[in-house]
Amino acid sequence: QVQLIESGGGLVQAGGSLRLSCAASRRTGSIFAMGWFRQAPGKEREFVARINWSGGYTAYADSVKGRFTVSKDNAKNMVYLQMNSLKPEDTAVYYCAAARLTWSKVDDWGQGSQVTVSS
Repeated sequence: QVQLIESGGGLVQAGGSLRLSCAASRRTGSIFAMGWFRQAPGKEREFVARINWSGGYTAYADSVKGRFTVSKDNAKNMVYLQMNSLKPEDTAVYYCAAARLTWSKVDDWGQGSQVTVSS
């Protein structure tokens, strides 16, 4: 099991930026991909972005394409989510996620970071 520790959430005005960070507790050699999901009040958890640990392939939800960027630092076992041009509808708890074999099955979750965007 990989422990994922998130940081960087907070309150920002619409149009502003935030960066989320996620630290993996041990070597990520067995990880296929890491990324982010989010869950707004009263809604289901939804995919936001992911990055393959080897090779760096990235994928994004349509709602965040062109505004959010997922990146990683293999040496530090870190993954990041840079969020620009934030909108009130981006308000949610953001969860870091790690999958060992396939992105269709997430194996480990972070504790969640609140992101609130005011209009």
